Parts: sequence; C-alpha cells; structure tokens
Amino acid sequence: MKKVKQVLRSTIAALQGKRILVIGDMVADIYLDGRISRISREAPVLVLEQAGEKIVAGGAANVVNNIATLGGTVYAAGLVGADKEAQGLKDILAGNGAHTEGLLTDAARPTIAKTRIIAGGRATVSQQIVRIDRESREPMSPVLEAEMERYLAQVLPQIDGVVISDYGAGTVTETLQKTLIAYCRRHGLPSMVDSRYAIHRFRHIGYVKQNDAELAAAVGRSLHGADEIIAAGRELLHELEADGVLVTRGELGMILIEKDGAVHDIPVSDKSEVFDVSGAGDTCVATVILALAAGVEPARAAELSNIASGIAVRKLGTSTVSSQELLQSLQE
Repeated sequence: MKKVKQVLRSTIAALQGKRILVIGDMVADIYLDGRISRISREAPVLVLEQAGEKIVAGGAANVVNNIATLGGTVYAAGLVGADKEAQGLKDILAGNGAHTEGLLTDAARPTIAKTRIIAGGRATVSQQIVRIDRESREPMSPVLEAEMERYLAQVLPQIDGVVISDYGAGTVTETLQKTLIAYCRRHGLPSMVDSRYAIHRFRHIGYVKQNDAELAAAVGRSLHGADEIIAAGRELLHELEADGVLVTRGELGMILIEKDGAVHDIPVSDKSEVFDVSGAGDTCVATVILALAAGVEPARAAELSNIASGIAVRKLGTSTVSSQELLQSLQE
C-alpha cells in the first residue's frame, strides 16, 4: 500500500498543466436561501424571506472546475444563454483559470439552470424544499455548430485529452461528437464520455464513465452485484469498441473493465461520513482524464479518481477537489 501511495503522489505531480478540452452541457446550479417568515394567507405554504443567492458550476461546468482545481489547463466548450446565469458561470470558471472562449452564446435559449429553494429558520435545519429546472433540449443551431467546429479546429492541436459531458440538452451534436472522437483516435489522445441518457451514441470513444444505475439502463436490465456489473460493462465495452468502461458504485467504490480483459474492483478509499454525492461523478471524470493525459495507466487513474471522489462526497453540493487535498488524503 505504501508503494501504491508513492506512485499516486507522483501521479498528482504529473497531472499539473495537462491541457483538457471539456465539451458538453454547462449547468448553473443556483441556490436560493430563504428564512421562514410565516404561513401564506393565499395557500398553506411557507413564506420565505430571501437571504442569499449563490451560483455554482454544475454539469460539464463542474468537470471544468474540477480539472482547473486539480491543476490542469482546461478549455470549456458549450452553449450558454444571454443571461445572468451565463455570466455567473463564466466568472466562476475564469476565476479558477479555465478558458471560456468556447462558451458560445445563444440568445434564443437560456443557460441550463437548476434552482434549489432552501428553507430554514433559527430553530430549524435548512433543507431543500423544491427544485426548478430550466433548459432547452433543442439541438444546437447549424450556425452555432459551425462556429463550434471552428473553435475546436483551433484548440484541438493544443489539447492532451478530451471529455464529452452529455446531459441530454443538445450541446453535443452528432457531427461534433464524431469530429472529436475521430480526432482523438487519429492523434492518440485519451477521450472520455459521461452520458446520462444516450451512451450508445458514442462508438469508438476512449473511456466510458457510467454509474451503476446508468449502466443498468444502458443494458436494459437490473444489475445485482459485481459479477453482473462486470458482464454488463463488457457488453457496453464491446458495443462501443471503447478502451475501457469505468462504473461508479457509490459506497461500493468503482469497477474498471478494460478492452484487454483486465478488471479492477476498486473499493472506496475512505468510509467516513458521506455528506453529499452531488458532482462526485464529475470529480471522477476530471481526475481520470488528467491522469490518462499524463500517461498514467488506466487502473492507477481510476484509483486516484476514487480517492478524489471520496473527498468530493464529504462536501455539500457540487464541489471541486484540489491537488493539495489529494496529496493530503494520501499522506493521511
């Protein structure tokens, strides 16, 4: 174990400065904090006095943020609206050093936003009472798709690895997907996809990230235990002709299935209290692609991502993990 930790510590140093492109559905996670005032006269509902509002990077933007805080040089590509949520996302990402020139503005569609109303009082614990989602699922317009292709042609020669983060909001068109995957294969670049609803689209991608529920949906059956997950992962691996499938299993850790037949069952690195699993998958993807871009073997990349995800779940809300936190975790 001591030797493994030494290898992982040297891996963290190798991540620094690796140039990663992240393309996908950029999400503004908005938290509206309200203090309970009274019961409304209009309906049997709480009246809240707004006490604060915070925008946090979510979806593909959270992958961008994690790559930045882990020490990578990251280029964000996606669609945003002409609204305050877009500006909030750009400010957050740029504040961590991310390149945001690839965030194209479409005034006809809103920035994807997930607004959580948080209610609490002096004698009560604050908790989420409702979430309001706002997004367009229309595909990218031909004009913006052409603009995105021009951006990709400009930035790809500088890139060490590519992430496609697909939440089904229409950012990743079939044309862009094929362009990116073909480029990565042609130039030997590591690539990874995290797709919630349409994983079967991504043939010839490098690595696939799915949680156990997403994998079950992809193969059309319930999965019970590691053996069934491995069998399903192999099915998806062969169908997509990918290099590997990484399945996250929450408190049970991860399983990596590689095209050469190797299977790595990686238990959780820290069994201390879990506060929030939001965004842990984004941390996982960010860590893996950085490690692969640094030439780290896939099993070691998955082990490191497992440790990073363990840090992320001990934080509230979608969150980032820094290289310093990773080093500290390994020292402990």
